[in-house]
Amino acid sequence: MPDEVNENPEENQDATEEQMSAFSAFRGVGGDETLVDALKQVIDPELNINIVDLGLVYDVKRSDENQAKVNVSMTLTSPACPAGPQIITQAKMALERLDDVDEASIQLTMSPPWSPELMTDDARDELGIF
Repeated sequence: MPDEVNENPEENQDATEEQMSAFSAFRGVGGDETLVDALKQVIDPELNINIVDLGLVYDVKRSDENQAKVNVSMTLTSPACPAGPQIITQAKMALERLDDVDEASIQLTMSPPWSPELMTDDARDELGIF
């Protein structure tokens, strides 16, 4: 049976906005505050704003099996972001510098895609997006 296609673009937009707002940095990234604070030390070199306030980090959590292992789900501002490898490496290093983290695994996802609505108000103000 083929997948159902919703032909109502308004409903699709509402669903996308709802999904994106669930990941909004404004609402706060899920996870241990220490881990989130470590990720705030990672600065996007093109925008000069940390990756949490930019809304690039979707989830941060410790592994159930091993609390010293951290799993991060994040995105980039675009799939072809030239700073992507640098940002991912720095996020991994920032977490692994913590005394209680032995290993950090960064999962890159493009769903939902990043948009300025995912940024904190402070980040938007800094970039002049009102």
